[in-house]
Amino acid sequence: MKILAAAVAAFAAASLAQAQGVSKNEIVIGSMQDLSGPLVGFSKQLKNGMEMHVEEINAQGGINGRKLKLVVEDHGYDPKKAVLATQKLVQKDKIFAMIGTIGTPTALPSMPILFEKNIPHLFPLTAAREMYEPLHRLKYSFAATYFDQMRAGVKYMVKQKGHKKVCSLYQDDDFGLEVVRGAEAGLKELNLAITEKTTYKRGATDFSSQVAKMKDSGCDLVVLGTIIRETLGAIGTARKLGWGVEFLGSSAAYTELIHKLGGPAMNGFYATNTVNVPYLDDASKNVREWAAKYKAKYNEDPGVFSAYGYSVVDLFAQIAAKAGPNLTVDSFIKALDQFSGTRDMFGSDAMTFTKTKHLGSNRARLSQIVNGKWTPVTDYITE
Repeated sequence: MKILAAAVAAFAAASLAQAQGVSKNEIVIGSMQDLSGPLVGFSKQLKNGMEMHVEEINAQGGINGRKLKLVVEDHGYDPKKAVLATQKLVQKDKIFAMIGTIGTPTALPSMPILFEKNIPHLFPLTAAREMYEPLHRLKYSFAATYFDQMRAGVKYMVKQKGHKKVCSLYQDDDFGLEVVRGAEAGLKELNLAITEKTTYKRGATDFSSQVAKMKDSGCDLVVLGTIIRETLGAIGTARKLGWGVEFLGSSAAYTELIHKLGGPAMNGFYATNTVNVPYLDDASKNVREWAAKYKAKYNEDPGVFSAYGYSVVDLFAQIAAKAGPNLTVDSFIKALDQFSGTRDMFGSDAMTFTKTKHLGSNRARLSQIVNGKWTPVTDYITE
């Protein structure tokens, strides 16, 4: 019996050793961010939020006695650089999982490399459906897609605000198309259609012709498939023309940068969101204290992507804890497929996952800029 017990113990130890990125005292996780390209503002916040929460977890003893080690690589929002960064994280840093990668075009090419080595791709910062579809054992997303956000958001606006004619201005790429397709799906359920669709090429700065075209069509609501600069440009142009139409954007435009850069002209703008901006004067004491610690550490106010960084690390930590002390990819996935959590302090929707449901939540809330701050208008909605 002693020999058998020793053999079992040796087998268990060998199994643990085979879990890449897991040692007796440490769990290594990786993330790819844009630290040198067009999304550097977002990624800087993400990285800060992730690193800060890793430090908090480790100060509290880690996860089942193991400290978290986060390795962040720069992909510059370039798919080719993303491949090289992934290879480095897999081969040199020996990560257990990839979490919180920003960008659809950079997350997609990393997946085959990760999956070949049995490494999970978790909770990327992109609302593309490809982050969890088609179903794969190792890929999971956490926040509502642009399609689901806009489907619910436009239905709410039409039902509650009485809009009759809806137009759309969107970026001429997969992101913009997902936004407008979601809006079209929502309108179709109400027996409506988009009155006028206009597009722009990535990097455009002049939206006068598009705005004039939509104004002439008599629209009373404009759905924006825009990010930051284009949101500011489109709304700013409309206001200069004296057009008081209402605008609805996706979570890609839900950032404190909109009202900070756009000023009073942005008041009234609606957008869907899946986590709240952590303002220093937030109603929640926990958020206020966290925001104050963040500002003291980084000498700047936290933003919505700082909260995202916290949330993805927190979600990983909760699941890894439930997986138990013998952490392997199999035990982690088993815990993930049974996970049902609660809202975090930033108001993210409660996440649930199963073997066949690899998106944590398909719900978003609607917020509006009021007096220079994002203010929630609804709780999480799907209809």
